[in-house]
Amino acid sequence: MPDDDVVTKPRAKVRPKIEPKVDRPRLHKVILINDDFTPRDFVVMVLKAVFRTTADQAYRIMITAHKKGVCVVAVYTKDIADTKATEATDLGKRAGFPLMFTTEPEE
Repeated sequence: MPDDDVVTKPRAKVRPKIEPKVDRPRLHKVILINDDFTPRDFVVMVLKAVFRTTADQAYRIMITAHKKGVCVVAVYTKDIADTKATEATDLGKRAGFPLMFTTEPEE
């Protein structure tokens, strides 16, 4: 007759797998640079289309860049920031405007 009260312990201890820490990707700011030639309505349209801002947010970003010379539009990982800055700048070029967006690492 088997003894149901016998408890067997495992011979080897199971250690949890330790995952290496992964650093978060460094974030980059997309910056709108003011110019005196690109129409305000066009800048607002680009901000809404590329950066998915509301009309009110786009207007505030455009006015801030107009008054201060530059304005941070959004913060993304490097690849996304570069892609969006290029896309927005290219929209301006295709329309014949000197609209310029750039990126820089966030501090």
